[in-house]
Amino acid sequence: MSTLRLVISGRVQGVGYRAWMADQAQALGLSGWVRNRSDGTVEALVAGDDDAVAELLRASRLGPRLAVVTEIVEELAEPPELPGFRSLPTI
Repeated sequence: MSTLRLVISGRVQGVGYRAWMADQAQALGLSGWVRNRSDGTVEALVAGDDDAVAELLRASRLGPRLAVVTEIVEELAEPPELPGFRSLPTI
């Protein structure tokens, strides 16, 4: 099991990135959350099988069709308290 906190930079807001990531994470059976940040980045906490987390990270470098990802900062994190994957409000 892996848990990562991701901060994704680039053109990642207003292009459906948050909804896209939630769909991808749910399809991979991951737990966690994704949210927009007021600084224009997207932040996510993803937890689950090592291979599934790695696959989401690979896919996140491209994102949905209109996204342009310039950087993903990743750090190890504690697993989420709740099961499932959800989209949170902007902070």
